Amino acid sequence: MLRIGHGYDVHQFAEGRRCILGGVDVPSERGLLGHSDADVLAHALADAVLGAARLGDIGKLFPDTDPAYEGADSLVLLSHVAELVRTQGFQILDADCTVAAQAPKLSPYRDQMRQNLARALGVDVDQVGVKATTTERLGFVGREEGIAAWAVALLQKVE
Repeated sequence: MLRIGHGYDVHQFAEGRRCILGGVDVPSERGLLGHSDADVLAHALADAVLGAARLGDIGKLFPDTDPAYEGADSLVLLSHVAELVRTQGFQILDADCTVAAQAPKLSPYRDQMRQNLARALGVDVDQVGVKATTTERLGFVGREEGIAAWAVALLQKVE
């Protein structure tokens, strides 16, 4: 049995924060606001994987009301998600992600993002895609108020 999951996340920019995307500390004048490290890409992918396994979302597993997750490394959270779906009898077959950011420029960091995400999921880098786009200066992304990410994941039940 194959299952598809979709994930979406958005975080606003904030002064004095790092801009972590796919586990990469991307040079930027502003970072992303969130309870954890606010890695919008890892969060969207975690939601896609959880959605495919019908296990809820990262807010359910790692609530922002829990001080234990304050400043958490989102790749560690993604690794926990991958392990959880494996314990439920799923194999992660493929994932594809899109990040929408007017700034900063992300293409120089795409390969490292793919490697980091693949490592966190416990899959080969060829099983993880990462793309970046702008919104042609439209909407909150275009006004450089924040960054959005979408992800899809394909899982197979192996029990």
